[in-house]
Amino acid sequence: MIWSMPSRHHEIADDLRHQITTGHIKLGERLPSEAGLADRYKVSTVTLRRALRVLQGAGLVEKIHGKGNFVRRPPRKIVYVGGWGTLDPWTAAETAVRVTVRTITVPAQGRLTTLLKVPTGSPLAEFFCISHEGESPQGLAHIYIPRDLVPAGVLDDAPSRRDAATRFSVLSSPRATVRETVCARPPTPDEASALQLRSAVAVLAITRVATDASGRAVEAALLVFPGDRVEAVFTTHDMTDERQKHG
Repeated sequence: MIWSMPSRHHEIADDLRHQITTGHIKLGERLPSEAGLADRYKVSTVTLRRALRVLQGAGLVEKIHGKGNFVRRPPRKIVYVGGWGTLDPWTAAETAVRVTVRTITVPAQGRLTTLLKVPTGSPLAEFFCISHEGESPQGLAHIYIPRDLVPAGVLDDAPSRRDAATRFSVLSSPRATVRETVCARPPTPDEASALQLRSAVAVLAITRVATDASGRAVEAALLVFPGDRVEAVFTTHDMTDERQKHG
């Protein structure tokens, strides 16, 4: 049997990983300069950077332009509660989480005309939301409602609707059915930039459509979350029990 020796950059990556996992190098701590580390390990900066890329790919180290390499703090996962919104009651209560909401009127086009079953050019109210914990983005949401269904004042910072938007929850009311389609996919360039994603991280994309009792689509939401920072929870109710309750 032939045993292959580990490459030097993997040896360096393993040593730095051990120092991080044992707490010798603290979470959030800045690593020594690349030149300093290369000198410590007696290798070229090219080899040292290959070792750092291994750790960056594993999510242990992040390189901040102009500042250096830092031990990455494990991201706290958020919970998307299917049919309601992004944050569960405990997460929503965290004061560190903040959501920025922008509201504008846009014409329906492309995919939105299909989701909302409206003609091209129909006016829609758009709620664009992005959530952060500290400096870390947690999720994006584009929520669309036909303009004729939006009560007066909603686009002017109406508190009730804005409070719902900060949870990425269903804004329209009344509603009878919420249908959600979930998939994992690579982020678009705009999503990767807004969510500050590493190249290897996929996103969880949720397309949510709410309809009223007549079957009219009253809201469409396009939600995007970093795959390493979110868990989606869906609850299924036994239909027999539901019929008995309403029988």
